[in-house]
Amino acid sequence: MTHRLFEGKKHASSYWKYRISPDHVVQQVLDFLEKQKAGPFELAVDVGCGSGQGTVLLAKHFSSVVGTDVSPAQVEMAMQHAKEPNITYRQCVAEELPFADGSVDLMTAMSAFHWFDRPRFLREAHRVLKPRGCLALLNYTVDMELSHADCCSDTLNQVCKEFYAALQPYRSPHLGASSIELYREAFVSIPYPDKEWHECVWVKKPMPLSSYMGLVESFSSYQALLREDPQKATGLSHDICHRLMSIMKVTSAETEVVVAVKYFYLLACKPQEA
Repeated sequence: MTHRLFEGKKHASSYWKYRISPDHVVQQVLDFLEKQKAGPFELAVDVGCGSGQGTVLLAKHFSSVVGTDVSPAQVEMAMQHAKEPNITYRQCVAEELPFADGSVDLMTAMSAFHWFDRPRFLREAHRVLKPRGCLALLNYTVDMELSHADCCSDTLNQVCKEFYAALQPYRSPHLGASSIELYREAFVSIPYPDKEWHECVWVKKPMPLSSYMGLVESFSSYQALLREDPQKATGLSHDICHRLMSIMKVTSAETEVVVAVKYFYLLACKPQEA
């Protein structure tokens, strides 16, 4: 079954506020689709859409885009920010999608596939994809990197590594040691001849240091720590933030940094005769 971990309204709000939209990676997905299938494209479905940052990137390329998520709070947050008239949102589980057989041009799951019942979801994706329709499963690693002008990035990132290490014991056992292995396994298991594996694509975004902290605090491991020991969680964040500010020689957490996120993803095209 789908693991349900991101359903509170406050957590949904932090997703919208802090998560980084993978614009460059989504363009690679679209390029793959255009290489495999002639347009125009009618329907894209973004499964596990969260608050919809990735969903909106698809809007101008399809007649209709539907974001789905198991969480009512995430769907509500996505709907609050929906401006494109061709985007709709549906609450449903990833393994039982409300779409007809062979009806979807592109199905994406952005930083969500690892929470699904993966074999069931892949069977469902196969059912709803059109012949030559494409599947894209995206995620990023926790080892994000910071940079700041006139500051040693290695020193900054040593503190970041300590932050991630402190959260490691609170990582969901469902994910194993590294979620990248779950995606590799899925890539091998998908029987389509036309597929690609991309292991290292960096996405960089300037943001205040406070937003970087908010991004890490939206992770499931930090949220698990927060539920278990709120004082320890807030103390850890406070300490890390102040250590980073000290290295940067600044007094405000609103100082801009550049956050680099390492994405990996798989792309697969359903054969014409499947």
